[in-house]
Amino acid sequence: MTEMVHGAIPARASEPVLPRWWRTIDKWSLTCIFILFGMGLLLALAASVPLATRNGLPQFYYVERQMFFGGMAMVAMVSISMMSPDMVRRLGVMGFLVAFLALILLPVAGTDFGKGAVRWYSLGFASFQPSEFLKPGFMIVTGWLMASSQEVNGPPGKRISFALLIVIAGFLSMQPDFGQTALILFGWSVIYFVGGAPMVLIATFIGAIVFAGTLFYESSEHFARRIDGFLNPELDPRTQLGYATNAIIEGGFFGVGVGEGQVKWSLPDAHTDFIIAVAAEEYGLILVLCIIALYATVVVRSLFRLMRERDPFIRLAGTGLACIFGVQAMINMGVAVRLLPAKGMTLPFVSYGGSSVIAAGITVGMLLALTRSRPQGEIGDILFNKRGR
Repeated sequence: MTEMVHGAIPARASEPVLPRWWRTIDKWSLTCIFILFGMGLLLALAASVPLATRNGLPQFYYVERQMFFGGMAMVAMVSISMMSPDMVRRLGVMGFLVAFLALILLPVAGTDFGKGAVRWYSLGFASFQPSEFLKPGFMIVTGWLMASSQEVNGPPGKRISFALLIVIAGFLSMQPDFGQTALILFGWSVIYFVGGAPMVLIATFIGAIVFAGTLFYESSEHFARRIDGFLNPELDPRTQLGYATNAIIEGGFFGVGVGEGQVKWSLPDAHTDFIIAVAAEEYGLILVLCIIALYATVVVRSLFRLMRERDPFIRLAGTGLACIFGVQAMINMGVAVRLLPAKGMTLPFVSYGGSSVIAAGITVGMLLALTRSRPQGEIGDILFNKRGR
């Protein structure tokens, strides 16, 4: 844990892969992710047992599946974090193309599992949600295109990425999946802003989003029902939001005790979208604050490292990855405490879900790879040299 005390140590070119990886990786962020995954397994023991009982499955059915898929996610995260930025870019582009094709074919071959939104492919033993894997790939592609557009005689990367954004948002809205649509729009906007977008264009883009939201509210009953439920001052205690809100209130600062919570018996999505309500009820505000601190540590440390990065692709793509990771966690917890409309979004590494946890592992693996220390001068060196001339 040398870096935690003395800071990052540049890699030596002659070092083997594993020592070089350990020397250059952000160990604080890596540790936070493993802790989050451990907390997810702990909460799965509490939240998923009632669901397994109701479905006539073995008590620890969902816990065992989370351990299996989570183990795959950890392996993917560590493996990807060892890659060079060029390899990350290639992986991101290939992953994006595969996920984008899967997204396009969803209306033909996808299923809704009775939830009213065609978002998944049924594989028999598991399900696959393309939008989860599309997010990290799109951040890599967007960062690459916008970085290329800054080169002399470079391609019109901003316009190409914007066209891709519109197409992706259209397919996601058709499902409908407005939560993932909003997250991808946010990630693209952050990269565009960091890449030097004019404020006039940003204001125009925000206006277009507001207009599109109004249009969807008028034309989509699903979207309107979510917004109306959020704006309604009267909260129905028999809804998922009602159960979650009551559980958070009951938990107080220190919780009602391990295994003593009741919300897991009432909420069908207690192990996924509303896992934070289970944490708040049984372990109290203390655990919730610890979870928030872990996410914040990963995002803030990553952004600080990226601020010192000279390579435009690494800086842009890494910022997009860090922001969608942090904002997804914020949306999930914001919905549970009724600060945001219901979105149907998981809490990365904590909520149950095969696609979501593996995609989170890929996202963070790419982020860790891009934020590794490299033997280069920092971006500030360029600025100071220019001023000194």
